[in-house]
Amino acid sequence: MTTQMPESVTVYEVGARDGLQNEATAISTSDKVEFIRRLVASGLTTIEATSFVHPTWVPQLADAEDVLRELDLDGAVSYPVLVPNPRGLDRAIAAGVRHIAIFGSATESFAQKNLNRSVDEQFEMFAPTVSRAREEGMDVRAYVSMCFGDPWEGHVPVSQVVEVGRRLYDLGSSQLSIGDTLGLATPGRVHDLIDAFDSAGLGADVLAVHFHDTYGQALANSYAALEAGIRTFDASAGGLGGCPYAPGAAGNLATEDLVWMLDGLGIRSGVDVAALARASTWMAELLGRPSTSSVVRALASQDA
Repeated sequence: MTTQMPESVTVYEVGARDGLQNEATAISTSDKVEFIRRLVASGLTTIEATSFVHPTWVPQLADAEDVLRELDLDGAVSYPVLVPNPRGLDRAIAAGVRHIAIFGSATESFAQKNLNRSVDEQFEMFAPTVSRAREEGMDVRAYVSMCFGDPWEGHVPVSQVVEVGRRLYDLGSSQLSIGDTLGLATPGRVHDLIDAFDSAGLGADVLAVHFHDTYGQALANSYAALEAGIRTFDASAGGLGGCPYAPGAAGNLATEDLVWMLDGLGIRSGVDVAALARASTWMAELLGRPSTSSVVRALASQDA
């Protein structure tokens, strides 16, 4: 494990996709686009915009093409989209998308519930999608979920996570995001898993981390990942989101809380935390409830 903190990091913003995907309140296309524009204005340069999952499964994101039509997909900001299968990739190609993400599972139970596939079958499903995406000149990111625990299987062995993650990456991904879907991780376990990936040939330069804050450990785990040299952190503006297919999965790490910590450490992210908090507050008002981000609440109380 390295103890050399990075000088700068990339914040991979997931609020517009992962954050909104299972919200009961319907958000209009124009409001989604406005939310993304506000996120851009805060300095975020990687914003996962939407998903090409079938609308039956994620009705909130049924307007994926309409949202993307309003964005500059060839500009300086990257707008990855989640693509589960060849049909989703067809839609992404037609929309002019340059960056896609696939979403795998480290456990059998979650693979069956989320993908209707076994762990081995998920690779067969993703392989042609990744191969064609690369042929089209797209960048591909891979998520691996349930890396620290599964609601049906309990503890997930490190070796199992590394094997699945390695296979997902080897399909042709440029980055692997390690997902703490239930928020069960602790700093020691984060170190252990990142070290195991490093031993398997996947260093911190190709890894990202995706923490949920179920047990209030997301920031501590992010600090541990920084110590291990990770330079890409998934986070969601205002702490929006959770996994609809994983009982007990609370919200994502709030981007504002992450950026506040990074600012305090002198680590550059390029994000204006006050502007980001205003964007999150705006969306929280649309959803009819306060933000779960500690920083957003603190800044709001100061303004009041």
